[in-house]
Amino acid sequence: MNTGKRLLRWASGIMLVLGAGHLSLLTLFAPEDIAGWAERGLWAAVPLGLTDDAGPTVERLQNAVTFWAGPGSFSVPLILLACLVWHLAGRGVAVPAWVGWGLAAWCVVGGVLLVPSPFFAGAVAGAFIVVAARKKP
Repeated sequence: MNTGKRLLRWASGIMLVLGAGHLSLLTLFAPEDIAGWAERGLWAAVPLGLTDDAGPTVERLQNAVTFWAGPGSFSVPLILLACLVWHLAGRGVAVPAWVGWGLAAWCVVGGVLLVPSPFFAGAVAGAFIVVAARKKP
């Protein structure tokens, strides 16, 4: 296996662990909120507006936080990107360096804003993509 392909596979693995780990932790820390979505029938289980005439409630805010920390977060697109990078690496297709630069920049900013966090591991994945893009196929 050439170095570029190996780097892309590592980058993909890091992104997959970050995305899937984020969703897994959510199911451990907020199972009641997730179960509440199913009980309410999923449709509009997380209302866009957090306030009504009485003002925001703790339950509504927690419900929104659970959504934005889970299915509304970066985790699902990150898993999809990981699968795409893995697939392209398997076919020997180069992933553009700008994808790596964008991922690295986003993860560095996220890591700086949310310390300590595993965001910086995403920056490593981005760096792997950049380096792999510079390797000859």
